[in-house]
Amino acid sequence: MARLFGTDGVRGVANQDLTAELALDLSVAAAHVLGEAGAFGHRQPTALVARDPRASGEFLEAAVCAGLASAGVDVIRVGVIPTPAAAYLVNEFRTDLGVMLSASHNPMPDNGIKFFQRGGVKLADDLEDAIEQRMGEPWQRPTGEKVGRIQYSADAVKTYIDHLVRSLRQEQALKGLTIVLDTANGASFHTAPTAFRAQGAEVIAIHDEPNGININDGAGSTHPEKLQAAVLANHADLGFAFDGDADRCLAVDHEGNLVDGDQILAILALALQEDHRLASNTVVATIMSNLGLTLAMREHEIHVDQTKVGDRYVLESMNANGFSLGGEQSGHVIMSEFATTGDGVLTGLHVAARVARTGKSLQELASVMTRLPQALINVRGVDKLRAGMDPEVNKAVADANQTLGDTGRVVLRPSGTEPLVRVMVEAATQDEADSICQRLAGIVKDRLAI
Repeated sequence: MARLFGTDGVRGVANQDLTAELALDLSVAAAHVLGEAGAFGHRQPTALVARDPRASGEFLEAAVCAGLASAGVDVIRVGVIPTPAAAYLVNEFRTDLGVMLSASHNPMPDNGIKFFQRGGVKLADDLEDAIEQRMGEPWQRPTGEKVGRIQYSADAVKTYIDHLVRSLRQEQALKGLTIVLDTANGASFHTAPTAFRAQGAEVIAIHDEPNGININDGAGSTHPEKLQAAVLANHADLGFAFDGDADRCLAVDHEGNLVDGDQILAILALALQEDHRLASNTVVATIMSNLGLTLAMREHEIHVDQTKVGDRYVLESMNANGFSLGGEQSGHVIMSEFATTGDGVLTGLHVAARVARTGKSLQELASVMTRLPQALINVRGVDKLRAGMDPEVNKAVADANQTLGDTGRVVLRPSGTEPLVRVMVEAATQDEADSICQRLAGIVKDRLAI
């Protein structure tokens, strides 16, 4: 049986793969594994439950709250907020666990369930396994006053926004900047514009009217061309695009050029190094980060620690070693001084503050690294569980790596959140990267076909 949890919680098509029954059962199991009574002196365990604006989040939220309360957990509902806001509030409200209902950048029919343990930290693999094993086991149901209660917190959003604003350590840090924000009709539709305006920026918000159906629909970080056009049309200084739950951020400079997560990491690394706040002079990135990041950081005597793909693995390295900055090319950026997970709005605020503080354009700041030509193909309709096991695929990858030598590399990996295999190639030229990537993707499609 395939593992229920992927690299970022449990995801699937809402009401087909991810049903109300599954959400309820997962919540009961999580309550038993994570919610030992009295951890913070509560009458009984407490949980924070949040969601993004997807329509399916409404019935899933009801199922999660019902499951937790039936297991004797008091529930604090905080409504529609970003995933990093939920993580922050789990710690701020001192709850025993947290639940975020979101499928992040995935299309609207999908949804997902992410759990946080005390302190707002994502779960390690062993805790997720324990929750899976606990599902369906008999348990003693509380009755009477031991049944959990459900309440709504009206202060949660303001608490999080205040935290974002304070993180810049000065008032009006963005004064004089005109910034376009694409909130993907997602969870940051209110928090992002409010936080940027509170710091003095002139904000032009697009895709900021969620209706439960339009999340990520031709908007946000998966469709940065909309932000690029808006920055140019409004003669803005820069812009930021978030995904549906705002745990990732991509940027656009004043000429409409995309600035990806690797470039953002480089910008923030140098800013932290300058302020003597880059712990161990190290940045954590994944194997999918562009080689250009490593080369740029080497020039500034900054070490790049590489992990498996997934912000949870970046976090594991950061927590284990006390590092202060890490992230992914996709725009998940973690600043551990202020957050326990990737926070797109926080990232955008600090990049914009760097622009304002230095007087340099985002384009100039991003030029600290040169991206090697890269090609990425998502191969669908294949058995992703056999990726890395097929001898012909393995040989093709090894041969390609030998051909590229020190001028590039191949990364082939199954997606942790979608039914596909990712083939990524970096090379000295774009033509070479495209050619090798297309050839390898064809082999993967032939050999791993379902």
